[in-house]
Amino acid sequence: MRDPSGRLLRLLSLLQTPREWPGAELAGRLGVTSRTIRRDVDRLRELGYPVHATQGNVGGYRLTSGTAMPPLLLDDEEAVAVAIGLRAAATAAVTGIEDTSLRALAKLEQVLPARLRPRVAALSGAAVVLPPRDGPAADAGVLAALAAACVTHEKVRFAYTRPHGEATRRLVEPHRLVVWERLWYLVAYDEHRAGWRSFRVDRMGELHRTGVRVPARELPGGVDTETWVTRQMPPRDVRARLLLHVPLERAAESVPAWQGVLEAVDDDSCLLLTHPDSPRHLAYRVMLLPVDYTLLDPPELAGHLRAITERAGRAIGAFAGTDRA
Repeated sequence: MRDPSGRLLRLLSLLQTPREWPGAELAGRLGVTSRTIRRDVDRLRELGYPVHATQGNVGGYRLTSGTAMPPLLLDDEEAVAVAIGLRAAATAAVTGIEDTSLRALAKLEQVLPARLRPRVAALSGAAVVLPPRDGPAADAGVLAALAAACVTHEKVRFAYTRPHGEATRRLVEPHRLVVWERLWYLVAYDEHRAGWRSFRVDRMGELHRTGVRVPARELPGGVDTETWVTRQMPPRDVRARLLLHVPLERAAESVPAWQGVLEAVDDDSCLLLTHPDSPRHLAYRVMLLPVDYTLLDPPELAGHLRAITERAGRAIGAFAGTDRA
């Protein structure tokens, strides 16, 4: 190959395969001399690619284990644009590209130059990505950190809010990230509870990568991640019908789209048909409605709503006299 740039890219592509390449074999593949290969390897090293060379009959060239693509192949504007696009795709959980976007984002953020990080953070903060219709969205930065920890088998700590509001602290060994009905979950081994758990990523906070790496664990029974998650997740086939005591126009302005579908009834009210969920989780979602409503069905949801109301009543009971005063 006479084009030096094209030859370097082709050489880099060969070196990224998990094997050692004898200099003579590389020279034959690229149609150059062994001396040219040595010069090209030196050039790759100057560009930031740590190419390791070994001597002897079984020696050769290879990229050092764990090498990530340096950002030199993208100019500043391209790197920022790609990072913002991947953040938006991962946060919005666009169907079909969630996992691909997340893997690419983790790789890019690992090598993003420090001078570009404030620009990416500023643009991410200024851009508004609406949550998916079926629930809240996970933070793209948390997803990227968890993805990297899964790959390196690195322990992480985080604050976690359980479904009923209890705040806990967790130390886990990440295994896989999973998208289940447009919600992100981390499948991990919980060290404090000595067992496997799944965690909603949108309920995580204060994530800290410990730097401690451990051998990879296998899921119980030798099953794959998809099978394990399917067995653990509760059924999400319950919908609710609610009569909202506000006109359709007002409901459309105040009720988030992820709560469900609105239908007009008359000038003073409308119907809300929620998305499928388990009864308990659906009750918490319904309690977030910012307007008055009447539960039409299903009947089993009433018990969950009543339990939440009674707990809230007990919690504020001590302040009842103060409020009246």
